[in-house]
Amino acid sequence: MKLAHMAEEFNVCVLMTNQVQSDPGASALFAGADGRKPVGGHVLAHASTTRVLLRKGRGDERVAKIQDSPDCPEQEATYVITNGGINDPDKV
Repeated sequence: MKLAHMAEEFNVCVLMTNQVQSDPGASALFAGADGRKPVGGHVLAHASTTRVLLRKGRGDERVAKIQDSPDCPEQEATYVITNGGINDPDKV
């Protein structure tokens, strides 16, 4: 993938986004328990080094979950988006 080679050569981060779609008939192997699956499928999953799932949390909170990373364990962090940017929900 040309983008990955450029990122490595210039030591920059590349952020790729992927949509999800509903697939109520999909097996749990290819979709989450809620029936959503990534549109890019396995191609986009294997093209990235670290995958982070962003989802809505309670109220104004959002959740970022590391799903796959060679360097980090699977974990979650909550955040809120305010007029001042991205913040820790405990500091708002």
